[in-house]
Amino acid sequence: MYRPDSEHIGQPAARLHYPCGDAPAPGQAFEIAPGVLWMRLPLPNVLRHINVWAIEDGEGWAIVDTGVLSPETVQAWEALLAGPLGGRPVTRVFVTHQHPDHVGMAGWLTERFGCRLWMTQLEYLHSLAMVAEVGQDVPPEGLAFYRRAGWDEAALTGYRNRFGRAGRMISRLPRSFRRIEDGAVVRIGAHDWRVLIGQGHTPEHACLYSPDLHVMIAGDQVLPRISSNVSVHPMEPDANPLAGWEASLARIRRVVPADVLVLPAHNEPFEGLHARIDRLEQALWRGVAQLREALREPRRVIDLFAVLFAIPVSGDDALQYALATGESIAHLNYLDALGELDVRVDDAGMAWYHASRSGATA
Repeated sequence: MYRPDSEHIGQPAARLHYPCGDAPAPGQAFEIAPGVLWMRLPLPNVLRHINVWAIEDGEGWAIVDTGVLSPETVQAWEALLAGPLGGRPVTRVFVTHQHPDHVGMAGWLTERFGCRLWMTQLEYLHSLAMVAEVGQDVPPEGLAFYRRAGWDEAALTGYRNRFGRAGRMISRLPRSFRRIEDGAVVRIGAHDWRVLIGQGHTPEHACLYSPDLHVMIAGDQVLPRISSNVSVHPMEPDANPLAGWEASLARIRRVVPADVLVLPAHNEPFEGLHARIDRLEQALWRGVAQLREALREPRRVIDLFAVLFAIPVSGDDALQYALATGESIAHLNYLDALGELDVRVDDAGMAWYHASRSGATA
């Protein structure tokens, strides 16, 4: 789940500096670096907003991230295009990753301005897969995945009811795209931006770092006040995203200076990147340690919510329940990859996890 820091680890958040002031109101944009505008779009969930960015690109603007497909977002984009963006065209649309609050309006913008969509390959293909789920039956593999985690019939009904919802928040995507890859340098307007690929939150999440401007557009890879969801999903039940998350945070710390201005998708732009990464790593290790202790006795995935999350997790909120399940399985798969777990599946198809006597104990 996306969680406030104080609720996730029970301590004050790392000391960060927020130099850009209050967030722009709907229809407004603030210049926070030369030729880089901060804009904010509404979201219909607990996050409430997403930050999106416009970068001067010749006679127009390159857009980074786009908001969900909704009448409110269309209205917000119309106000931005006619107002602070000055009626200048959108030249390119960059999307950091597949989630609807980032890719949702990409097709709408690229079709309107006849411009290209720039994404990593895996994120583009996953976006197409989400759209393809609309109107389809719930896959039996998905039901088996959540039943294995310990879901009861009421929770499975919530999954059935939500299936395909993400795809409905994504406008029709173009059937071609411009691929961006790790380490590539993209010239946008007067400045170079280096592509940094992260894993964990999604498989091939793109951050954009400009050494000239001393700015990094972070998407959901590093957020200042909340922790990003790192989950396993029914499509790849044996994935180990927590290992990718750990490696990605360490690499960003090596490559990007500590005092860079970080532009996150949620909350406010901040300085203190390395301190924030340190805090996220501490939270990761604390969660793993708590899980090791809890697994001295056999437990199902749903039995671990109280171990990993300080906030209550209820089946009444289908989305929250699914995110908590995915993140709990990510922790379990991490330990399983280290050889620390024994797993038994009972007659009802539920998995019971237990610390292995032969596994590591550190």
